[in-house]
Amino acid sequence: MKLLFLLPLCLVLAFHHGEAAVTCNAVVGDLYPCLSYVMQGGKVPPTNCCNGVRMLNNQAQTPVDRQSVCRCIKNAIGGVSYSSSNLNNALSLPDKCGVNLPFRISPSTNCDSIH
Repeated sequence: MKLLFLLPLCLVLAFHHGEAAVTCNAVVGDLYPCLSYVMQGGKVPPTNCCNGVRMLNNQAQTPVDRQSVCRCIKNAIGGVSYSSSNLNNALSLPDKCGVNLPFRISPSTNCDSIH
């Protein structure tokens, strides 16, 4: 239930550096279908989750966009209680969806280092 706070938290806490074309609204919308997988795990994420991960990756073409997406995700992760299992599920999303993200979905990711 705490992950339901992900949506408003992401919107309120995201840092905006530069002129990012990808907003936290887009990040939340694209990744929202992944919440059940992150919370419960499973062999494969839902199709609509992977579609969202792909769409987000395709939209974040510039370093500023990728940094903005990273900050939004990182701030959302930092604002909720999660277990190591939840974090591992989130970390596995790109690989399980066949997407090569230029950063890890992790609270320890340095978003400023993403290019």
